[in-house]
Amino acid sequence: MIWDETNITVRFNEVDAYRVAWHGHYVSWLEVGRTNLARRFGLDPFQLSELGFLGPVVQLEIKYLRPARCDDTLTIRTTLEASEAANLIFVSEITSDDGSRLATARTTHALTDLQGMLQFRLPDAVAPRVAQMQRWAAGETP
Repeated sequence: MIWDETNITVRFNEVDAYRVAWHGHYVSWLEVGRTNLARRFGLDPFQLSELGFLGPVVQLEIKYLRPARCDDTLTIRTTLEASEAANLIFVSEITSDDGSRLATARTTHALTDLQGMLQFRLPDAVAPRVAQMQRWAAGETP
């Protein structure tokens, strides 16, 4: 499995009274990682919308393993899990600069048209891009 990596630094406003990153910020960090990956294949939220579709999150799973703290440099590692359905499943992990895993996550995105109508198969404008990302994630050369 191949991972796309995005680095971020935990900002002061992202820590809570316990001086650790508030758990809700992990969701935003995951979004940054998967948007960066999807952009490489023409499927970030704006690119997807230009194609006439949306990819709302329909499922989110996070396992918190260790806390992040202010000024920590984190790496958001993101890949795409293969799926036969008309959806995108991103698998992510957040690691610290020493390589330890702070969190693991999985988000599932349904595919709808701009009016919110659920798609039951990948549309022709989207399918080749998803296939290319799946090949990349599997480590196949383009």
